Amino acid sequence: MSSMPSPFPYGASPQLSLATDPDCRRVLLVAGEASGDLLGAHLAQALLRQDSRLQLYGLGGERMAAAGCRLLAPASALSVMGLVEVVRHLPRILAVFRLLTGALRGPLRPDLVILIDSPDFNLPLATRARRAGVPVLYYVSPQVWAWRAGRVRRIARDVAKLAAILPFEPACYQGLPLDVRYVGHPLLDEVDRAGAEPPLAAAAWPERTTAWPLIGLFPGSRPTELAFSVPLLLETARRLRQIYPTAAFIVPLAPGLAAAPLRQAITAAGLPVRLTDASVYAVARSCTLVLAVSGTVTLQVALMETPLILFYRTAPLSYALGRLLVRVRHFGLPNIIAGRRLVPELLQHEASPERLVAEARRLLDQPAVAQQLREELRGLRQQMGTPGCAERVAAMAFELLGQRP
Repeated sequence: MSSMPSPFPYGASPQLSLATDPDCRRVLLVAGEASGDLLGAHLAQALLRQDSRLQLYGLGGERMAAAGCRLLAPASALSVMGLVEVVRHLPRILAVFRLLTGALRGPLRPDLVILIDSPDFNLPLATRARRAGVPVLYYVSPQVWAWRAGRVRRIARDVAKLAAILPFEPACYQGLPLDVRYVGHPLLDEVDRAGAEPPLAAAAWPERTTAWPLIGLFPGSRPTELAFSVPLLLETARRLRQIYPTAAFIVPLAPGLAAAPLRQAITAAGLPVRLTDASVYAVARSCTLVLAVSGTVTLQVALMETPLILFYRTAPLSYALGRLLVRVRHFGLPNIIAGRRLVPELLQHEASPERLVAEARRLLDQPAVAQQLREELRGLRQQMGTPGCAERVAAMAFELLGQRP
């Protein structure tokens, strides 16, 4: 047996021991965010279903650990956002990086490295893995289609295979010596499982049967998003209530969303807005219309084929810098994937109560328009393929494991 002590007193295992059986292949999995931990957990399960002797270890969270991945360090070691926060925690981040690069050589040397998202941390790690002679599978392409397109050459140099989760991404690497495959989007698996979920039960919400329209308000979860989105959504709801006296509103509580300040704002507004712990999918399935902050949640709603309007507001300076750095024709994920303005998107100064109400009335007052949008969202779902993302990534991993000497 071999072991490596962990320098992290805040949640990592004190040591990691791996068997020295030469027939047991080792995979180093690295996921530095909560979303990556979920992807890593599903992938770990898919890998172990096909070969229970695999030894999985690396950086991840509770989900990956529960799925059978032994942790050198917790993903929380990298869970920082913003330049100031990154600088403050740089010694810790560098310590994690040294730990992982150290594992590329010596007794913990893996047969394969799988890097999940987090390109600012994982791309330098891919370079170290290539220099150590360990093949790299990258899961979730960096957004080279939005900014820093020159990274594709570096990725092609350091990565053996890339698993893309957006259907147009393989074309970004055309002509480069890199095996890039669209493996489907992980949300397709969630939507497939959510298909068995019933809409919000009338027993849990008796007035649901008389409320029309039922409008979902999805304000996001980050404090910076909430500061802009909550007042905007509540003012929009107030105006819609004046037009549709039987309208009701529902807010799904996103993970990490502080409910108390939101409840206070709703109470002060005096509106029929209900908070719920129900899933995004159950809420979307029950709603006539959804107003959502741009992000992954808009794709979740779109895959449920629920009419939606997406919007985004932020500080003027942040928006101006973003427009300089990010070059995309569309902002929301459904529109990016469709390659056209499929759902209404209102950004910055356009994201006003007047515009949101106008777009909402267009969908609520014209059933044919709403039905056309539902059909187009069904087409978007079909365009994205079928569930089975983790299994396809696992298949790519085993191809690389089969190539080892």
